[in-house]
Amino acid sequence: MPLRIVRLGTPRAPSEGTRIGTVRRPPRGVPKAEFGSQNWYDVWYPLLSPSAELMAQGQQAQSDQEWQAFVKHFRKELAQPEASRTLDLLATLSHHGAMSVGCYCESEARCHRSVLREELASRGADIATD
Repeated sequence: MPLRIVRLGTPRAPSEGTRIGTVRRPPRGVPKAEFGSQNWYDVWYPLLSPSAELMAQGQQAQSDQEWQAFVKHFRKELAQPEASRTLDLLATLSHHGAMSVGCYCESEARCHRSVLREELASRGADIATD
């Protein structure tokens, strides 16, 4: 089962597997016990989200130049040993079981999950295309 890149809070795809929330903060107003049943995530893993300062920069990016500056800095954060090893692990596990990673952002094009998609693909992850 390939790894899926998803928007958290949306209905799960058939056979999506474990949903990993790569977000800085849990969803507001949702009891922790209901994160999975409400399609947010099964596991919270903020290590693969941008730092708080960088997240603010990405959310405020208006131009392509500002967005690319965010992407460049986020890639530096993902190059740190713990994050890099996590990406390697997820890429390897994508060939053996169903799982997904995601964020709350409406558009993947201006979300850190687009960078995660590229990073995982560059590490050989089996990524769903739908």
